[in-house]
Amino acid sequence: MQNEKQLIEQGNIVIGIELGSTRIKAVLISTEGTILATGGADWENRLIDGIWTYHQDEVWEKLQAAYSDLAKTVKEKYHAIIRSAKGLGISAMMHGYLPFDKQGKQLVPFRTWRNNITLEASEKLTELFQYPIPQRWSIAHLYQALLNNEPHLKEVDHITTLSGYVHWQLTGEKVLGIGDASGMFPIDTDSHSYNKKMLAQFAQYISQFNMPWQLNTILPKVLVAGESAGRLTEQGAKLLDPSGNLQAGIPLCPPEGDAGTGMIATNCIKEKTGNISAGTSAFAMIVLEKMLSKVYPELDIVTTPAGKLVAMAHANNCTSDINAWVNLFGECLDTFGIHVCTEELYEILFLHSLQGDADCGGLLSYGFHSGEHNVGLSEGCPMFLHPTKANFNLANFMRAHLYTAFGAMKLGMDILINQEKVEISRILGHGGIFKTEGVAQKILASALNIPLATASTASNGGAWGIALLANFLTYSDKQTLEQYLDKCIFNTTQLNLIQPDKTMSEGYEQFMQRYKRGISVVEKALYLNIP
Repeated sequence: MQNEKQLIEQGNIVIGIELGSTRIKAVLISTEGTILATGGADWENRLIDGIWTYHQDEVWEKLQAAYSDLAKTVKEKYHAIIRSAKGLGISAMMHGYLPFDKQGKQLVPFRTWRNNITLEASEKLTELFQYPIPQRWSIAHLYQALLNNEPHLKEVDHITTLSGYVHWQLTGEKVLGIGDASGMFPIDTDSHSYNKKMLAQFAQYISQFNMPWQLNTILPKVLVAGESAGRLTEQGAKLLDPSGNLQAGIPLCPPEGDAGTGMIATNCIKEKTGNISAGTSAFAMIVLEKMLSKVYPELDIVTTPAGKLVAMAHANNCTSDINAWVNLFGECLDTFGIHVCTEELYEILFLHSLQGDADCGGLLSYGFHSGEHNVGLSEGCPMFLHPTKANFNLANFMRAHLYTAFGAMKLGMDILINQEKVEISRILGHGGIFKTEGVAQKILASALNIPLATASTASNGGAWGIALLANFLTYSDKQTLEQYLDKCIFNTTQLNLIQPDKTMSEGYEQFMQRYKRGISVVEKALYLNIP
């Protein structure tokens, strides 16, 4: 403890913060990558006027709370105060739409990745570029705003993502890591910047709107891992730590999206490697050897933080419905005067799911709290179905909800594996759903029929990943990002590898057949406007 106390007091530490969908996590690591302390704060997006959003003030309220929780842990554990650091990194949910005017005023509420309101723009831009432009992407939101003739557009000075916004406020720099930028607009992996041909196509395409800006001037500057992205200003230090303990001058790495930090946290940035992040959303990131043969609506093309090509199988929904049901079970127990802590409740229910039938006994569920592009749903409507002949018990109930959490993502992964014949040498999972060892890992490995590994850092995910990227700032002049991760960080990491279970794989396929057939039921529920 004395050694760690000295590291903290001398500033030989690195801070990583990730703004996730339901929780903002902050980690403190040593320059060897060891996690010294963690902190966090819960938050939740809200559906306001048909838009999934977070309020601007809440970003700072919760960010400060997460950092304060980290600082409190450090003080209690090491009797030390964080004043300086070797590096700082900000990560957040990718995609979405955050436009600002010349005075830095936010022009419309943050439109997050969770919205499915840009179908027309998405389809037209995909056709224009012959490149997949999902509804979540910033360019789809911008073009949809043009199609909608929204009055704020003439005032736009720049647009960015959530990580880019926070980084800008902390440093004054309007920059973005290449991984996060690749979810705003297509990237040229040779030049490590926005695709110039597509920028020109877009400029011509929207010329009739007579906007006072050009797209290349309102997008943030693209940086790759290891490049300097500015330093913490006096104003930024006070924004992050109102107590005044944190000092200005700390170097920051390029802000990144949660997909990129997930790749770092699992050391999956080489060709043929992949990782799966599972939380409010679920997405698989597979590093490609070459471009896909055609455009698939179920797959994004993005990059690693170093700029390598990645196929992304993304689903908007994953654990929200599981969380809702576990909370209900907890409330039920409380009603009977029985209190079980939330963590134990998850563990017991998850483990119990393994006693269920391989195909969930005929049960079917959909955790669509928001729209799901992979199955053509513009809105969400969670549903649970138990046919009269189904084997309706608790184990099958929990198993069905764990199966369906990965259902929409699996549709994209099946294209990569079965149609594109993409070779995957290893795949790692991270996110809170993997906290109960051997349950979600086994289900996902069996669903994809690929061995799945997790590490002890799995539940810290992207916050640790962005801290590693901030730490890389001091290594980048001597090593590549791959070398740094292999030699300095993951050289002693122990992985827990789970093999697919044949019976479970067969049962999951049976479940998926029902899953596909039942989508029409969800569509009907939306049509009838069932609350």
